[in-house]
Amino acid sequence: MLILLPPSEGKSAPESGPRLDMSGLLGASRLSPARQRAMEALKEVSASPQAASFLGLGPRSAADAALNLSLESSACAPAHDLFSGVLYEAARLSALARQDAAGGALAKHAVILSGLWGAVRATDLLPDHRLSMGRALPGLGRMSAYWKAPLAPVLDSLAAGRTVVDCRSAAYAAAWQPLASLGITLLRVKAVAIDDQGGRAVISHQAKHTRGLLTGALLGAVAGGSLDPECQAEDVARIAAGIDGVEDVELGRADRRGRRDLTVLTRPGA
Repeated sequence: MLILLPPSEGKSAPESGPRLDMSGLLGASRLSPARQRAMEALKEVSASPQAASFLGLGPRSAADAALNLSLESSACAPAHDLFSGVLYEAARLSALARQDAAGGALAKHAVILSGLWGAVRATDLLPDHRLSMGRALPGLGRMSAYWKAPLAPVLDSLAAGRTVVDCRSAAYAAAWQPLASLGITLLRVKAVAIDDQGGRAVISHQAKHTRGLLTGALLGAVAGGSLDPECQAEDVARIAAGIDGVEDVELGRADRRGRRDLTVLTRPGA
């Protein structure tokens, strides 16, 4: 099993920690050159008066563009600690990392897509930064397109023959999709709120929360021995159905590329 996560806009910047070591990041031998080019282009943009506009930062966070000017010298923290958005809070990845078995599962089974780094393990050490996959950098273009070629061999190899639980948003999903020949089942997690009349609605905040709960439940189940790491889509659906607040789950049929939808039905506010 491999769980693919988006990063989060919310971050908890470390006050101290080691400096960036790109040789320790996922797929360093293949991805370091692309990461270096992205860092250089990002620094150029972040030093300009139009930095906030280029990076899509609002008035409250415009000053955060300066974080991109000191990536090599800033303190780093594990990605699961750095990212602090709704999904990460629900998944409780930092708490899992403190447990021996769960920490091992986190390092082995959770990968985070990133506009700046391409893809990293949840345990990789990163500095605070600002760049989403949907933004474009001069000379590189939109990051989701930029990362397609570099990421393909890394994620193809990592995911081959496995069930991939896809909790990414659309921009991050665009950076990598599996080839049918690799024997990958890509399980796209969709979260839907249902009302008493059976009506359905996608609520962004609740969808992130539900994906986070599923991520934490899957990693906990692997660590506890109740879920085989070589699990199938039906096993993932079983874990999802047991989450508090989940009314039902629907597992769609696979398309020609091995992609299936796992729809998790919850009550509003659950």
